[in-house]
Amino acid sequence: MQTLLEAFRLIADPQVIVTVLLASIFGLFVGAIPGLTATMATALLVPMTFFMDPLSSIAAIVACTAMAITAGDIPGCLLRIPGTPASAAYTDETFMMTKKGLGAQALGSSLVSSVIGGLFGAIVLMVAAPSLARVALNFSSFEYFWLACIGLSCAALVSSTGFVAGLLSLFIGLLIATVGMDVISGSPRFTFGSVQLMGGVSFVPAMIGMFAISEILYSLLNGTARQRFAKPQKITGIFHGILPLISKYRTNVARGSVIGTIIGILPGAGGDIAAWITYATARRFSKESQKFGTGHPEGVIEAGAANNAGLSGAWVPALVFGVPGDAVTAIAVGVLFMKGINPGPRLFETQGAMLYAVFMIFLIANIALLPFGWLAIRAASKILSVPRPQLMAVILLFCIVGSFAINNTIFDIGVMLVFGILAFALSEAGIPIAPIILGIVLGPLLEQNFLTSMTIADGNLLAFFERPIAGVLGIFVLLLWSIPLVSAIMQVSRHVSHARPMKLT
Repeated sequence: MQTLLEAFRLIADPQVIVTVLLASIFGLFVGAIPGLTATMATALLVPMTFFMDPLSSIAAIVACTAMAITAGDIPGCLLRIPGTPASAAYTDETFMMTKKGLGAQALGSSLVSSVIGGLFGAIVLMVAAPSLARVALNFSSFEYFWLACIGLSCAALVSSTGFVAGLLSLFIGLLIATVGMDVISGSPRFTFGSVQLMGGVSFVPAMIGMFAISEILYSLLNGTARQRFAKPQKITGIFHGILPLISKYRTNVARGSVIGTIIGILPGAGGDIAAWITYATARRFSKESQKFGTGHPEGVIEAGAANNAGLSGAWVPALVFGVPGDAVTAIAVGVLFMKGINPGPRLFETQGAMLYAVFMIFLIANIALLPFGWLAIRAASKILSVPRPQLMAVILLFCIVGSFAINNTIFDIGVMLVFGILAFALSEAGIPIAPIILGIVLGPLLEQNFLTSMTIADGNLLAFFERPIAGVLGIFVLLLWSIPLVSAIMQVSRHVSHARPMKLT
């Protein structure tokens, strides 16, 4: 009870309230502009967190991403241009609803289902995280090594561009994580004589470059930076008839919330994948599947619930084990490390009040989605009238100032530009960026726990399977690694069987 009262006192701080308010407005603005993702919004927020306490920093990230994911539905519905990757799953559906004069219903149902899904995910986070933390207190370096492997493996396996591309992206992230001082010998690795790289690649400039600079380069080189958006039609009566509609498709809301939370908890997955899977699930089990693609709200409601449920679920492994659930929580974990706070089960003992305050902020942010989302939808025509050239110039300025502010060095601006060009080149080649971030964050955790475990076990690899929980996690990782191999063997087998000529009798 004392912890809860302390948590209430923490979130009643005017600085936290103002931070949530400003981050919400920023998230709605960025999410509603096509091409500016929720992850990019979070990346641009990170330099601002240097001037905040840990709770305000996390509150800003939570509020910003929740708003940005939901606001991404607005341009998808009105212009057929998804604001975020998660919105792309049902953009055609919502746009067809708008063409039929049901734009208000599309945005209203998506908004309400997102709130329900987000609240469900937040409740799961509040219940599951402390319970898992009590179990995780018994974890050793063996268990943490396997957890890091699970996070990295899932990042590659669930990549939307394929396993090979995801794996390559992951290896690039792990390679970047090795830059700096060796954790055992203390000798420099891949620093090329640069003193600035002795402490490793600075996380924030690299992240800003990969998510913001790469988008600016894409807009410039594809000509979209000089284009204006079409003027969308005005939407009114957003909540009219929404409650009966949500009640009619309550099964979809429940299923989207559950699946979204589970996928969010899975390290490396995130809300983008949850939206695609739940939209496909809704179509598969719908009694009116023939209506999908013609402006039918069922899939929109289920995928909308999964979006925000996945956001909350991704914080479970991030807070309990320090293993990010997606790119946004990877950024959040990096911010916590910079604040001198190490995510993990001990955090629930040493910073219990702050964690419960974070849980409450999840609830507040999702409830605040209703009024803020309504305002964003009403103001959509004004948000989408922002000229792109000016918008890109402001974003570039934020990127440069934010990267310089980390260590007050021009070198970090160079790091930002290099990683921006690298991310742009990889994106053009069809290689995802999110696994790189997870590799950079989880690489040191993987290496340190592997070397610690090898020292304890005196080089005996079987020791990684001797502890009960470590053994279960290790077998699970091996099964994960066998999935692509088994899939490849089955494909080759089918190909051979189809290619074999029939015998004439």
